[in-house]
Amino acid sequence: MKCIYYANAATNVFSFRTSGPMSSGGVLKIIASKIKGAIMPVQIKYEPNETCVLRISGILKRSEFGAEEKALARHIDTGSNPRLFVILENFEGWERGADWNDLDFYISHGRKISRIAIVAEPRWEALALAFAGAGVRRTPVKFFPPSKLEQARSWLAE
Repeated sequence: MKCIYYANAATNVFSFRTSGPMSSGGVLKIIASKIKGAIMPVQIKYEPNETCVLRISGILKRSEFGAEEKALARHIDTGSNPRLFVILENFEGWERGADWNDLDFYISHGRKISRIAIVAEPRWEALALAFAGAGVRRTPVKFFPPSKLEQARSWLAE
């Protein structure tokens, strides 16, 4: 069974869409609890079939991204070869002035990631693909606009 986690930061509604042999194909919606008045800008969910859904909204801060990298590294260290489903929603870009040159995670764990699907507004395509290392890493990385969410999920499952 595959579960895709999708969130709308503007409405604070989180949806879980399931598919697969043990799934009814339903959608579960939850109203998000707020932390210090705002939804966490970076969240990762570990789902069945080695799918890790990373949701990013607002301005991505290096410290928040680094914390999720560490969590993902621990997950990979358990023997996982995850497929990353990255959803950029209400995304405003990367923190300016931060040190984004730290490649430790990429060097130590990058080869263990099976695939990366990125869903975002088309204006972020070039920067998101560059940030994910598309064309540099062996892992296949593909970009999809929000209207192609189902196509992104299917590609990720291949």
